[in-house]
Amino acid sequence: MTTLHLRKSISRSPLRRGFLLIPLVLACFVLSPTAQAVTPAPDGGYPNVNTAEGAGALFSLTTGSYNTANGGSALFSNTTGTSNTATGALALDRNTSGNQNTANGVGALDRNTTGGNNTANGVLALFSNTTGGANTANGYLALYSNTTGIENTANGANALFSNTTGYYNTANGLGALRDNTTGANNTANGFHALYNNTTSIGNTANGGSALYSNTTGFYNTANGVNALYSNTTGTENTANGVSALYDNTTGSSNIALGLLAGLNLTTGNNNIDIGNVGSAGESNNIRIGTVGTQNATFIAGISGVAVTGAAVVVSSSGQLGVAPSSERFKDEIEPMDKASEAILALKPVTFHYKKQLDPKGTPQFGLVAEQVEKVNPDLVARDADGRVYTVRYEAVNAMLLNEFLKEHRQVQELKSIVARQEATIAQQQKDFKLTAAQQQMEIKALTAGLKEQASQIQKVSAQLEVNRAATQIVVSNQ
Repeated sequence: MTTLHLRKSISRSPLRRGFLLIPLVLACFVLSPTAQAVTPAPDGGYPNVNTAEGAGALFSLTTGSYNTANGGSALFSNTTGTSNTATGALALDRNTSGNQNTANGVGALDRNTTGGNNTANGVLALFSNTTGGANTANGYLALYSNTTGIENTANGANALFSNTTGYYNTANGLGALRDNTTGANNTANGFHALYNNTTSIGNTANGGSALYSNTTGFYNTANGVNALYSNTTGTENTANGVSALYDNTTGSSNIALGLLAGLNLTTGNNNIDIGNVGSAGESNNIRIGTVGTQNATFIAGISGVAVTGAAVVVSSSGQLGVAPSSERFKDEIEPMDKASEAILALKPVTFHYKKQLDPKGTPQFGLVAEQVEKVNPDLVARDADGRVYTVRYEAVNAMLLNEFLKEHRQVQELKSIVARQEATIAQQQKDFKLTAAQQQMEIKALTAGLKEQASQIQKVSAQLEVNRAATQIVVSNQ
């Protein structure tokens, strides 16, 4: 094969591609048999299994093989590149040694030089690619700006239009990943999906306009039309459902599941919204279901499972939590005093729940909320419509405790009084015993004295008797 390098004598200005240049090139080919890109004239197959059809097709070929060029200046600059296919004017126009490229469409892979394994189908598809490899572009202007980016796939007009060096991106749909420049590992499926993404990585958008506004946010996943539509720099968000997390802009690590799920979230982080639109600006919240739509909740793995911890309560708005008891959560703390005496008027009852609530009819023990309301309205809880719903048993328990403590104090006081009385009685008994013993001793002493006195009296009496007898003897003698 004989190759003439007429390219040195022909200007490579853009005018060469215009209508004025084509007649000149054709004239050169007609006037001079030696001024042909290949010999014989391009009308079919040539040595080294090359095929060229069109003015300037495979113009610079030297040792390249298995190339096919159909169209004016298709594979014009190719010298040693092999297994390339170019269909369309200026397709693979500047390729020199790139291999295994396929370009179908005017200007497809126009600037490719050494890049290999690229596929471009569409006018100006992969137009700017120079050394990037393993890219696939299907559609008008798909991967138009790509220069050195590798292993990108763009299907759809303007898909990955601005990509230059980004790699491992997949864009399917008109304008998908249109503004991406250096972002990598992004996947966009749908019209304008990830349209504004520039440099961020690891995003997945499935659905028309999904992650449309994202610029530098990374590791986001959006499945559904308009999912994460407004996100700009938010990261690590997951949105599944039409318009899920639609208004989120800079919020990160949010999860939304369902139609319009997390719709109202904007800048908050770490929220989980399932079937709930969420609330603007909030963070670290979990919302499941929609008030007024869902009216029952069943969760496996709770009933019958033994755990320790604080009891869970539900607010009137449906929020789950644990009732706080720390002083830091309370105002106007005062002793309960006589306020608890209201429970003395309560009337505990036994009952059975209706069959739709408890088919087994288990015996129950408790109070009737309407009756409790009459005693103290503060001891009942109400539903969203303001109707009495249940008894605040935790409040009743606190009041019971207060009454118990009051009774306990009274009992303790009575015990103290009894103890004092018992101590007094014991002391009195002790004193009585001491007095009795003393009196006994005194009685003994008195008795002993009386005995002594009696003895003395007896002695005196005896002496008197002796004296009387002596007197009588004297008298008798006289």
